[in-house]
Amino acid sequence: MGDAKQVRDEEFRRFVIGRWAGLVRTAFLLTGDRYAAEDLAQSTLERTYTAWRRVSAADEPDAYVRRIMINAHARRHRRRLKEFLAPKDDSGLVREPVDTADPMARADDRDALLEALAQLPARQREAVVLRYWEDLTETQTARAMGCSVGTVKSNTAKGIAKLRDVPALAEAVPQGGRK
Repeated sequence: MGDAKQVRDEEFRRFVIGRWAGLVRTAFLLTGDRYAAEDLAQSTLERTYTAWRRVSAADEPDAYVRRIMINAHARRHRRRLKEFLAPKDDSGLVREPVDTADPMARADDRDALLEALAQLPARQREAVVLRYWEDLTETQTARAMGCSVGTVKSNTAKGIAKLRDVPALAEAVPQGGRK
């Protein structure tokens, strides 16, 4: 029994090491605050650990964990906890290597992008983050958000339209949207 627990704990430890930076980045995009992002990522991993047998056996463990994160974020939002969405300093945020193929990673004015993203309503922000930063399909995003594909399309379209209205982002936001 003890050996099985040690093996499970080691699998979970490797999972956390491999996913921590991405989880914090996604949480930061959802919350807009470095410390809230770390708290959200940590609480997500706490819930993941308690469900590790189901998570590790899932076809898409990352999708399972994203769903846990979205649910945890939604619970905080429902409780009406104030989020500070336009951080002054994100220097402590764990950085991933920049993917030069990702146009959003190359955005010249990151502060303007984060500030504009922070102005979106929570569901629009979730849809845009999951679709464009996490590069999920509409179906995967719908599963993560616990809604229909139509709701994802609507929230994404509204969010992108609001981002297009920000002059500093006019060139960074794709004009045709995702197909």
